[in-house]
Amino acid sequence: MAAVDQRVVTLRDGRELAIAVSGPADGVPLLYHHGTPGCLYQPAASQAECATRGLRYLTYSRAGAEGSTRHQGRTVADVAADMEDVLDALGVERCLVAGKSGGGPHALATAALLPDRVAAVISIAGCRPYGDGFLDGMGSDNIEEFELALQGEEALRPFVLKHREALKDADGETLVRDLATLLPEVDRQVLTSNVGADTVAVMVGGVQVPDAWIDDDLAFTRDWGFDLSQISVPTYVWQGSEDLMVPFHHGQWLAEHLPGAVAHLEQGEGHFSVAVGALGRMLDEVLVHVAGD
Repeated sequence: MAAVDQRVVTLRDGRELAIAVSGPADGVPLLYHHGTPGCLYQPAASQAECATRGLRYLTYSRAGAEGSTRHQGRTVADVAADMEDVLDALGVERCLVAGKSGGGPHALATAALLPDRVAAVISIAGCRPYGDGFLDGMGSDNIEEFELALQGEEALRPFVLKHREALKDADGETLVRDLATLLPEVDRQVLTSNVGADTVAVMVGGVQVPDAWIDDDLAFTRDWGFDLSQISVPTYVWQGSEDLMVPFHHGQWLAEHLPGAVAHLEQGEGHFSVAVGALGRMLDEVLVHVAGD
């Protein structure tokens, strides 16, 4: 793996956010919002895809994950101020933004609220705002999780802590067992492959301190704090037809409701497989928006 610079950024309200940076110092950053749960860990394959395109790879651990101060009661929109502070701390004027799964809404918030800093945004297997039909097609664990989130933190926390125990030291096989209701065969194959080890590491890092996971779920079931119609930058939606965590109709809904979105609704792909297998194609598509930067 490439050398990774890990540091802590002090935010405007005094909270701290753990970030990681790799790749060429003069490259345009790809600011990547991890899934739920997740952390700043940088998979080697993602580092390589960025580096071969001259991109700097910027990840972070969301508020409430290990190394990042909790922001209790946060909305999805609140992430934009955190990202503005991170970009300022690194002296970055413009970046590409991507977010997978639970990172998708946070990527969209960053694009909506920081249009002068974001050249383009990619939502990868990202969920739509909560509403009628949100849970349709999800595996039973996710249905239970979101139903508890609707009741509030007190109801949700025991569920998260139970699954944290199974995930905190997990390998691919353990993860597949714990997430059994949420994984089509194509995702099981990814998680138990060599490249899957890095995907597992992102999740394992994200459950060491569970508050970010809890706060993400709560934020997803409330008003996001911004309107999708605010997004004025080029927007790309990627979604797999076999996804049981964030079902296909979420991607279809986002493609219909995001202004001018380019949709890649991939047949046969799952929640993890689309993110692992198509990252190079995703980056190639958005590089045009930073040509000459």
